[in-house]
Amino acid sequence: MRRLLLLGAMLCPLWAHGLTFQEPIEDVKWEVEGDRFECRLIQPVSRFGRGEFVRRAGEKPVFRVVAGEPWLARGEASLYAAATGWQVRESDLLLGRIPVTANERSAQSSQDQAARLLTAMLEGRAPVIRHRTAQGDRLEVRLQPVNVKDAYQQYLDCVSGLLPVNFDQAKFTLVRFEGGSYELSERAKAHLDILLDYISEDKSVNRIRLDGYSDSSGDRLLNRDMSRRRALMVKNYLVAHGFDEDGIIIRFHGERYPAKPNNSAANRAANRRVTIELERVDETYALTREQEEERLDL
Repeated sequence: MRRLLLLGAMLCPLWAHGLTFQEPIEDVKWEVEGDRFECRLIQPVSRFGRGEFVRRAGEKPVFRVVAGEPWLARGEASLYAAATGWQVRESDLLLGRIPVTANERSAQSSQDQAARLLTAMLEGRAPVIRHRTAQGDRLEVRLQPVNVKDAYQQYLDCVSGLLPVNFDQAKFTLVRFEGGSYELSERAKAHLDILLDYISEDKSVNRIRLDGYSDSSGDRLLNRDMSRRRALMVKNYLVAHGFDEDGIIIRFHGERYPAKPNNSAANRAANRRVTIELERVDETYALTREQEEERLDL
């Protein structure tokens, strides 16, 4: 098998006399980096940069190549699961086009493309992108699908420890309430527990905004009080589970600003809510709690 791999590496032609970046088989190494926010399965590529599978918390993986210099022309590169030297009866599989970022240093696949590419790589195919440089020369970046077994298991171990959500998913969410109630349902508590788990890891989140709402059933003043009670119930749950009370800002709106018209039971249910916004506030410029509440005209 090693002889076949070496033969495949030697026979791999330059991309139509352009630039081809790949590691010699004997130098291939895979690295795993990550924490509870993101896991990466990486192959360094000499003189180019790296190729990597990246999985963020709460998402499926993507594949990307990252260059140390602006090698990649703007536009879209072609992504392949390429046949290797020992797959003599196989042809390269085109997985589609992937966008190059504006700084010309990276290109990233979709989640669907990455899933297909990862499966193909574990079956022996090579992740390859083909594109052009800014000067118009043909360019190929090829990862070698060897020596990956141990690193892939480390990657899976990292993935198993990821948080359920990332900041983009957690920063603005909501919990809903039953009609005439300000008690938290078990589903609402489970959602708040996920947010608390995230916040416990992301120390940059230092403020939470809570906005309480009601539907239009009943007296307007009672609806306003109900929205206040709902926001306070969420606040008390967060504080009881460790979040700093001084970092929570509350507003309550009653039946104002409905998410949907109050013309059906389903729509009224959508309006009985507390929205939760996580913030990363620069403490140098942060308002005091009193200043914030005054600004909010509570």
